[in-house]
Amino acid sequence: MVKDYCKHIRDLEKSYEKLEHYIPSIMEEVEKLRVDSTTEGILKSKTKNLIALGIAISKGIKQNIAFHVYKALESGASSLEIYETIGVAIYMGGTESIIYGCEAVEALNQFIVLEKNEK
Repeated sequence: MVKDYCKHIRDLEKSYEKLEHYIPSIMEEVEKLRVDSTTEGILKSKTKNLIALGIAISKGIKQNIAFHVYKALESGASSLEIYETIGVAIYMGGTESIIYGCEAVEALNQFIVLEKNEK
């Protein structure tokens, strides 16, 4: 079964908005942590988003993989940089990370098609 990662991101955004409505103080802190963690510093934002993607793949956090592919692309990462990140994640996470790397590839492909269609 092929997952619609574009829909997955939209659904996450809707659920996130509900959480912001019902538990605003907690979500403000979570959002601050996310922004602080990925804002450009010594490391570029793109690099930080690629690190987050690598961790999600190596730890098998399937629900976060598409989100971090999306954020990496949004911060300027190229497809080749994402593929290299997948390679490092497989190295760090072992062969079971190949499955999660495939999830990242499928999400990447869908986001690239979406981007081309929006132009």
